[in-house]
Amino acid sequence: MAMVFDSPRLIAEIDGEFARFGLEVGRGRFAYKKALACAEMTDFQHAVATYLATLPPAMAATPKHAAVAIAYPVDGDLVRMTNYHWQFSIEAVRQALQLQTLVVVNDFTALAMAVPDMAPEQRRQLGGGSARLGSVMGVLGAGMGLGVSGLIPASEGWVALGTEGGHTSFAPRDAREVRILQFAWTRYAHVSFERLISNAGLELMFDALAQGDNKAGARPKAQVIVERALAGTCAVCQDVVDVFCALLGTVAANLAVTLGAKGGIYIGGSLAPMLGTRLDHSRFRERFEDKGRFSGYLREIPTYLITASEASFNGLASILESQLRDLGQANSAMLQRIQQGLASFSPAERRVAEHVLAQPRKTMSEPIVEIAAAAQVSQPTVIRFCRSLGCDGLSDFKLKLAAGLSATMPITHVQVRANDSTSELGNKVLGNTASAILQARERMDWASIETAAQWIDDAGKLDVHAIGHAAAVAMDAQYKFLRVQVPCAAYTDQRLQHLAARAMRSGDVMLVLSASGRIPAQLEAVRLAKGQGAKVIAITASNSPLAKACDLNLPVEHGENLETHVAMLSRLLQLLVIDVLAVSLALKRPTQVQAEADNADDADPRFDPRELRSKPNHEGAAPASPSFGVVTAHDIGAVTSHGV
Repeated sequence: MAMVFDSPRLIAEIDGEFARFGLEVGRGRFAYKKALACAEMTDFQHAVATYLATLPPAMAATPKHAAVAIAYPVDGDLVRMTNYHWQFSIEAVRQALQLQTLVVVNDFTALAMAVPDMAPEQRRQLGGGSARLGSVMGVLGAGMGLGVSGLIPASEGWVALGTEGGHTSFAPRDAREVRILQFAWTRYAHVSFERLISNAGLELMFDALAQGDNKAGARPKAQVIVERALAGTCAVCQDVVDVFCALLGTVAANLAVTLGAKGGIYIGGSLAPMLGTRLDHSRFRERFEDKGRFSGYLREIPTYLITASEASFNGLASILESQLRDLGQANSAMLQRIQQGLASFSPAERRVAEHVLAQPRKTMSEPIVEIAAAAQVSQPTVIRFCRSLGCDGLSDFKLKLAAGLSATMPITHVQVRANDSTSELGNKVLGNTASAILQARERMDWASIETAAQWIDDAGKLDVHAIGHAAAVAMDAQYKFLRVQVPCAAYTDQRLQHLAARAMRSGDVMLVLSASGRIPAQLEAVRLAKGQGAKVIAITASNSPLAKACDLNLPVEHGENLETHVAMLSRLLQLLVIDVLAVSLALKRPTQVQAEADNADDADPRFDPRELRSKPNHEGAAPASPSFGVVTAHDIGAVTSHGV
């Protein structure tokens, strides 16, 4: 079901030469279209700001949601274009442009998503074959590069594949193509299909064929090569276009057999449409079907030239609509529930509702004191408002609100490779870390965190067990819990762990840290402690043997292969969970923490743990509120700076 189209949506396509913009003002209706030369813009954000400045004032401030197609494999928050120098953080740009949603996808993913809804007049069939309904479809096209994608049928639509198929190795089929390959080898160690089937590829093939035919001269640009070939004014240009069409047929055939694309192959990009009917009468379809034993298989698969002028915009609009619909599952469950319940709220609660509806993202980062002040109500009224919506309190309300307004950053884990540059390695490590933290926040069971904190608060003593790389986390936990006067000891030796487990009693708590949750010695220590009546909390992977053996698990999930990589993400996530528990205890024990701070050698006389609850900071502003509803960055910084 389509969502309510509440405001124009910003749509953009960037290929490294031009940044094309438009506003979707209704379903599939685009207005204020404009192309900006990338060379005239300093970066992506500058390009967007420049475009918005061209709009009528009433329209420039209206976009709340945006979708961008870019010539780059998007797999995290950092976007760095392959064929141009632009790079940017998706989340940083979203915040700078004050957008609620910013979706960034590969340009051919966007083109692929336009295919399912494409009308017959928006494509032209090249050769024979009949599409099989509900089957896989392939999409490719040449321009600044060679884009390759595919569409897989799913229960609720289509899944677009993000691939880099244009970088598969080029293999010549005749003497002329061998000559081109030999020439390309003088410039590139690896010659991919993209080196030839692209704007730069046309120019490279011109150099190769002009040199071989002793017709060297000023090399024309790609568009001029096509124009001269179609006009019949340059024999070399005609040869270049002939080879281009043949190679395009080979790539299309490779994609068809790779995907089993019985639904057809769709050709887009900027170059193929320029050829017009020349593609119909070229060797494209001949080479597509020239597959030896699989020639019959390919003869049944249709190939189409995409003629729609706004195909990528349509695909982006479809992706953005799907994203908003998915986010809206939670968003509507909260914002729409507030909207629908306005009449039933008390006058004071209605003021809180109106504040949330007007600034939902800001509300997520506001402490209760600021929400109450903005709505001109008391703090208990804010809590009553949250509970009237079925939430346990403000933290629970923010979690449910955030579920619909966050998630603009893809959650991924990218493997570090031996040949990565320092910048690539650094971006992957930091990107993996950010993704892991976001994923942990999304999945964390805050009720379990609260239970764990209460168990530790009530414990006669707390034993923290860890082995190997997690040992440093155990020592950090011991220090933090001792600072809030929880009797705590860290054990990192297996023999001592077993002895300590036998000495535990009812009312004691064991906290076990493990990345894998499969260490036999730890499982034995858990068995011994539970036999003595102690409660066991684990911080480990879900569904692991340790998670199943303990009384309460606080799961940390990560994408690390622990057999081949040193544990990094798991340790960081364990530290963060320990920090949340420690701050939670600090809030439960303000008097004890103050006493410890007074006696500490490094105590800051200005520090009062009770300030964590409500007192403004030294600049007069209240501490930032938690984006995930449990503890703020300010809270953690304040407490950890004093040893917790």
